[in-house]
Amino acid sequence: MVEVGRRKQEPGIDAGQVFKRGNESKLTYSLKWAAWEWLYTFAGCRSIGFEVKLEGPGGRIVDLAAVGPANTIYIVEVKASRADFARDNHTCGDLEALKELNEPLLRRGRLARRTLTQATRYAQEARSNDWEEEPSYQLALADYQRLRKEERTYRDRVSTFSMKFHDPRFLAIADYHYIMAPRKLVPSKQVPPQWGLLNEIPDVVVPAPMKEVRKNSGILSNILRSISRSNSTSMMRAQGVLFTEDGAVFPRDLDEDF
Repeated sequence: MVEVGRRKQEPGIDAGQVFKRGNESKLTYSLKWAAWEWLYTFAGCRSIGFEVKLEGPGGRIVDLAAVGPANTIYIVEVKASRADFARDNHTCGDLEALKELNEPLLRRGRLARRTLTQATRYAQEARSNDWEEEPSYQLALADYQRLRKEERTYRDRVSTFSMKFHDPRFLAIADYHYIMAPRKLVPSKQVPPQWGLLNEIPDVVVPAPMKEVRKNSGILSNILRSISRSNSTSMMRAQGVLFTEDGAVFPRDLDEDF
């Protein structure tokens, strides 16, 4: 099995925009195709998919999934910016540190609510007709609204907090995990454990260690089924099929008299 390969020519893959998604940058799309090239050419994969939604516990959408010789499973995550890389590069310790901020935020919120209640009562007693114009009430209300916004922001951070690069369940679904990023975007020393690093040439910058993944026919069939489903969806989108809440809407471009 080839784990390290080098392309002789400079990058210049022109895959067009056939499978490009609307929210995808041109750089991200070209990096995906560079990863596809490496998986096909150097890793020997013949079953590859973009935006593959994996099944089972901890299932998630990965940028590329592939199956190579001897049923070797590859996962590639594409990172076009440092911020994108950092979003997934959190550890369990980072999550615990984030959760420790919850109690102080709750205490501040309870205090803001009590203060607002007291300020409301005072304003209504002092100015029955236009009590909402009372400065003390306005100040307490502004403080309460600011705390409410902080609470919503905090909940969003926790709900979207990603430990993808360090999640044992995610690392257990493939033999090799790679990050695809432009050259020098991710320093070799910052590549997470159990991951390798590819660049847009495509070259292997850091080889991914092979993991001892317990595979059976069910796991492999799930991966292949997920890749097939993803490729079917990509082909349909490329042909102009629209996906709505009510289902797929196919284009009607044949002559009605045909």
